[in-house]
Amino acid sequence: MTQSAFPDVSSIRYEGPESRNPLAFKQYNPEELIEGRTMREHLRFSVAYWHTFRATGTDPFGAGTMIRPWDDGTASVGNAQARARAAFEFIEKLGAPFYAFHDRDVAPEGATLAESNRNLDAVVQVLKEEQQRTGIRLLWGTANLFTNPRFVHGAATSPNADVFACAAAQVKKAIEVTHELGGAGYTFWGGREGYSTLWNTDMKREVEHLARFLHLAVDYKKQIGFTGAFYIEPKPREPTKHQYDSDAAACLNFLREYDLLPHFKLNLETNHATLAGHTMQHEIEVAISADALGSIDANTGDELLGWDTDQFPTNLYLTTQVMLGVLKMGGFTTGGLNFDAKVRRESFEPIDLFHAHIGGMDAFARGLKIAAAIRADGRMAGIVKNRYASWDSGLGADIEAGKHTLATLEEHALSSPDPIQHGSGRQELLENIINELI
Repeated sequence: MTQSAFPDVSSIRYEGPESRNPLAFKQYNPEELIEGRTMREHLRFSVAYWHTFRATGTDPFGAGTMIRPWDDGTASVGNAQARARAAFEFIEKLGAPFYAFHDRDVAPEGATLAESNRNLDAVVQVLKEEQQRTGIRLLWGTANLFTNPRFVHGAATSPNADVFACAAAQVKKAIEVTHELGGAGYTFWGGREGYSTLWNTDMKREVEHLARFLHLAVDYKKQIGFTGAFYIEPKPREPTKHQYDSDAAACLNFLREYDLLPHFKLNLETNHATLAGHTMQHEIEVAISADALGSIDANTGDELLGWDTDQFPTNLYLTTQVMLGVLKMGGFTTGGLNFDAKVRRESFEPIDLFHAHIGGMDAFARGLKIAAAIRADGRMAGIVKNRYASWDSGLGADIEAGKHTLATLEEHALSSPDPIQHGSGRQELLENIINELI
């Protein structure tokens, strides 16, 4: 029998708001019904393999700090398989229904692509066994097209066609593996799909190559019968100075321009929204307006630090805003809340992984309850509806229906009194209502 990686931790249970047990949920009750669905169905929590099981705690100023007794420190397939079993023990005890991974997170890269594929296949067999044993599912898979030095100038946007081909082969294999494991989706994040300087960049050609690459992926998805969703994940910079998937609006513009929008939705991340100069609420509204919100990487950043800190989300205003958006769009289908977050470098003991995920899951459960209360209360929706009331009948309704021209609108304006200042925006009242319900 495999030795336990977390022998001192049993299954994390819901004990309610009065509990002071650090290894219990205070807000997340998986079976509690909110707007007709259980919390488990609404939230669809996922553990990110790369941060939770591969992060070492390194930073630009120091070596790794993480204590991971199940990991022998080698890049062997055997160690990767043991790590996978430890990962599923953690996810099962936590009670998260999903996980997500990059190909190079779960299996070591070999000296050749063929060796890398064999390594991945060997670990996938363990992942498949563990999925069957636990019932835990793959939320989405992806390929790491940014770590290997061959991707120094990009992958799909590399100036070297051989690198493009290598990236295509790696993505082909990653899609196959995701399909084999029953993944609900597959994510494309263009870590190095951008530029550091325009002096050496043919932007038009690079973006066209990226579009061609994604069309090839869509074609292969259809060929093998993979029915999971495809996601694009926006991020404005880091590691490049400018990435082509800079924010939700830029991604949607790109997808429309290259006839890819029917095949993709967005995987949004809070920390990336911050780096783009937006709020997560803004990014969610942009995506929902285009019917393109697919999944969410649940984390947050520190606004005093100008880089991607990937912290666990604990801010109830943030989680409430996110869940209002999710409820507004009718809930997740293939996507979910993936904790693309890592414990702090100073939080290096294995038990800290439980504390971090419990906190994030409770914060989102509380945000879900607050969001549902806001919707049931109705005051905020009523204020917004009243603010746009002039568009619900008469002139406004006719404009929206396309019944007017500039000439007819001029005629209306000339024959009517000058409009007076519109009603108050009620921002302070709205903020007070949120605080009442939070």
